[in-house]
Amino acid sequence: SSNVWTADMLTKVMAYFHAQEVMFTLSSLQMSIKSYLKNLLYQPRQLLSEFQQLDQQQFQTAMKYLFNSRKDHLEVGNISLDWDKTRERIFQSPGVNRTLFLVTLDKCFLALSVLDCVDILSQVLRVSAVNYLQPDVIGSLPNVLQEDAFRNLSTVFKDLYDKTSAKTRRALYGWMKQILQKSCNMSEFNESTSWVSAENLWILGRYMVHLPLEEIMKISLNEIRLFISYDNATKQLDTVYGITPELAQAFLERINSSGFDMRNTSTIYRQDSFSFSFMAVLGLLVCFYDDMEQMDAAVARALLHQMIKCNQLRGFQAEVQKLKSQLLNIAMQNQTLNDILGSLSDAVVGLTSSQLESLSPDAVHNAIATLNQVSGWAKSQVMILSSKYLSYEKVLSFYTVSQMGALVTGISTQSFYSMNPKDLSQIIQGTTPQYLSDLSPAQQQGILRKIAASGDFSSSVKDIQGAFFKEISLSDLWKQTGYNSSMMKEKELRRSQALCLYELLSKKYYPVDLLSTGQLVKGVTCQLIESMGTDFFLNTFKFFEKNLHLLSPYQVNCLAWKFWKVSNVSIPPFLLSVLPIEYLEYVSGPLCVPFIESLGKTEMDLLNPSLHKKNAVLQKVQECLNGSIADEYDVDLLGNLICHLPPAFLHSRMSLKAMATALYQFKLCQQLSHEQKTEIKYKLLELYGSPNNWTAETTLDVGPFIALMSKGELNVLAEKFPDIILQIAKTIGPISSAEELLSTVFESVSNASANIESSLSRPDCLGTRAPSSDEIIKLAEANAFWSVQELKCMDAGTFDKNVELLGTVSGFNGSQLIALKEKAKQVWGSLPDWKSYHIVSLGRIALALTEHEIQELDLHSIDTISVLSQQTEWTLTQARSILQGFVEDSGQMISTLKSFDLVGLGAILCALNSTEIMSIRTAEFSAAVARIGLLFCSTPVLRQFKKMTESVFSTATSWNSSILQDIGTIAGGLNEDELKAFDKNLMPYFQPIAIRCIPPEIFQTLSPEQIANLGPENAAMVTRLQREHLNASQLQSLQLALDGARTSTPETQTGASTTQAVQTPAPSAPCLSGLGIWLCAVFTLHLPF
Repeated sequence: SSNVWTADMLTKVMAYFHAQEVMFTLSSLQMSIKSYLKNLLYQPRQLLSEFQQLDQQQFQTAMKYLFNSRKDHLEVGNISLDWDKTRERIFQSPGVNRTLFLVTLDKCFLALSVLDCVDILSQVLRVSAVNYLQPDVIGSLPNVLQEDAFRNLSTVFKDLYDKTSAKTRRALYGWMKQILQKSCNMSEFNESTSWVSAENLWILGRYMVHLPLEEIMKISLNEIRLFISYDNATKQLDTVYGITPELAQAFLERINSSGFDMRNTSTIYRQDSFSFSFMAVLGLLVCFYDDMEQMDAAVARALLHQMIKCNQLRGFQAEVQKLKSQLLNIAMQNQTLNDILGSLSDAVVGLTSSQLESLSPDAVHNAIATLNQVSGWAKSQVMILSSKYLSYEKVLSFYTVSQMGALVTGISTQSFYSMNPKDLSQIIQGTTPQYLSDLSPAQQQGILRKIAASGDFSSSVKDIQGAFFKEISLSDLWKQTGYNSSMMKEKELRRSQALCLYELLSKKYYPVDLLSTGQLVKGVTCQLIESMGTDFFLNTFKFFEKNLHLLSPYQVNCLAWKFWKVSNVSIPPFLLSVLPIEYLEYVSGPLCVPFIESLGKTEMDLLNPSLHKKNAVLQKVQECLNGSIADEYDVDLLGNLICHLPPAFLHSRMSLKAMATALYQFKLCQQLSHEQKTEIKYKLLELYGSPNNWTAETTLDVGPFIALMSKGELNVLAEKFPDIILQIAKTIGPISSAEELLSTVFESVSNASANIESSLSRPDCLGTRAPSSDEIIKLAEANAFWSVQELKCMDAGTFDKNVELLGTVSGFNGSQLIALKEKAKQVWGSLPDWKSYHIVSLGRIALALTEHEIQELDLHSIDTISVLSQQTEWTLTQARSILQGFVEDSGQMISTLKSFDLVGLGAILCALNSTEIMSIRTAEFSAAVARIGLLFCSTPVLRQFKKMTESVFSTATSWNSSILQDIGTIAGGLNEDELKAFDKNLMPYFQPIAIRCIPPEIFQTLSPEQIANLGPENAAMVTRLQREHLNASQLQSLQLALDGARTSTPETQTGASTTQAVQTPAPSAPCLSGLGIWLCAVFTLHLPF
């Protein structure tokens, strides 16, 4: 209707329905409209069809209501629609957003003002640009646009640059170029001049990195000069993260040719009243400046200052490091490092430990304003600089620490512990909170122990923010008073802390106050959930839903049972997946889409830790999809569920159309199996053809999946796109997952390095290529392919400069690690002379140290031990040597160790004998017990730790849920009688890692009731050996726990068959099927806004 709504129109509408012999009341009509709208939200393809049938006027109104209406409700006569909620639901649905995007491209530019359409596009694209903006869609963009609209739309695309695929960026560049060329007077341009004016360069923004080299060289020098003079040219050049060295140098050459003297830092270019120093204008182009001839020290320092932003580049870090190193040498001409330390910007990160060791405390103090802002420090560098700074300051105070910035992590644990407690309290709430989370657990424990011992802990607890709070022990939490609910909003809690604090705070605060804090939801027990009244539960469920990622699978299971009991007709569909498998029968028809959509927004492993259950849920998902992933709408709907689909389904049921959109989603998947990756590889080959014919953009988009290609295909890609392959390889992870790719990278980098460096000082190195710094930085994990002989022939300076990076390579074998250890001895001298920072910088190389070599080291510092304990491959004899070395060198006995010593020792504690464990002081053990509960020690050691835990928390049979949760793997030391004595309701509060630590012969003593109450996550952790010791009744109980069966209250034993059906959306009225959605929903197109 084109008429404005009038009072009698509703009567006419009802009369129309009755004339059609469709009997409707007002309320049933309202329900029908709501149901129709709801159904369309779950059927985005149908919605697209409805939209396409709207005429121009109807489309205008629909867009106004969606994007400009300020109304919360739509009143149509006596019918009221909650428009605010409907709109929110629309914009939360990826499929509906895709429809809005496609229909806007299709109809908007014909029906609305161009600027309105650009505004609508920008709103829709911000939801999921990477999925909607596929290259083929770019062809639908209008190729004639008025200037304002084009600028606005290109600004939207510039903002979305990082959220789109490489192919889409290339297509968008092509679209922008086409329009910009049309807007130019092309008669002025020929083969020798370019269409790229200063203004066009500005409009292109980050897309300027797609300009071909020859086009850049044709840009008029006047236009280059004009562009550089723009106020925001620097801002633009600061964001060209994807620029290559070749393009950057081409731009630099044009800029240089346009009349700037790059070497003169005082060169000021003036236009009107605007002036600027040239060096600051180059943005990220400075990262590739290569004209070093006759450069003076001042220019080198100015360049280094600008290069602080180069770590934002996509790749080319080896080239940047090399340039910084060259500039560093020039900057230091005729000056000492002490004199110019403060003017070297972040190039100081490139200094070796011996260079840093040579600095005077005075120089470090004077340069602290620069040093404290630099990122990218290695642990050993921070240790040296902190030590120098503190030796100048003499007294460690709040002020001293607040000046140190990133160097705070180099302060020793003992130094923190020696500080004034009031200063420490200030640090916790002071100016360096961003660096507190970078402190090691030992350092954090040192700070907490000192404050706790001072009696000033209660007032400090409220100021401890974020993850730091997780280090507070249960014992210390119990001792304090004065907690309130609002205090918890800025803190991160361990589950054991949350259980304890929720119980404590529930005595004086309403549950809503506690649940709204976020983190405290971790402390809600099943009993609490079951005791909630129906209305209260339904009203507060939003707090659980919002913080689903903080809940355990057991808590989610309890929520599902509660919801099923109080309101199974409105249970959120994803909760059906955590109930026993038979409840999945309720998911069919109209419930399918909301079921998949809600699962796709949730972490599957949180809902279903058991493989059997996960497979049943995935089977249901496949049924709901009618056995195939047909197109991009299905990919939108699946969300992260796509990561879990079985290989056979991907192989035969996924269309190529869907694959193009799914690639981005697959790249986000954390744990794809080898079989899934193989199927993805075949789909990619089907979609893009042979890698021999791929473009740079295709290679970038395929990203980590290139690791699945054959050696021959990888060689072709490495030859065509060496920089891209390097960039991808950096993100791949350990060698086991990508051996072929990493070996290809190694060969590619090796072949590119024409010079063979050999050490003439060693006869056995003649003709052997020695690794260079440049190669080591480029190779990262691929360094594992150096031969032992090549590592032996490495130059001493190269080793000293790159030891930290080499220490992170997970693929080195024993022989390679021994070669690197011997190189360390050669460079740093005999073992007793090694400083703490030397030992810390070794990383995995330290694993090659023998028992006797470890005894020669100076291991007095717990911070050194703390770093060593992070290696997981120590043998028991090596660990024992480290332990003895620390105790002897620090002049302590096991009985005098502080809690921060215990925390710092970490996995090395597994080497303690029973006498030593029992000599640990109870108060110190108590403060460290949660950290010790993360260790996987042998059963005899866990039994001794269990005895110590009893001295803290009383006998095992008296432990509650928060204690069981807190002690982690220590529960693996419980004996048969203790384990049997636990109430079945405590079983879910064992940490999952504790379950697998319980010896099978002890585990088998659990009763069937206890096993049935383990909860889904703990049940999924039961090992094969543990299963083999169980009888039929126990195995049945284990299956119940895995399925998420309810065991705590009798009413739930009635099966799924006795409950009423889950509500499905009401069918729409037959009369509505032929009408456009907006006519149907609001009857009129001219309701006043």
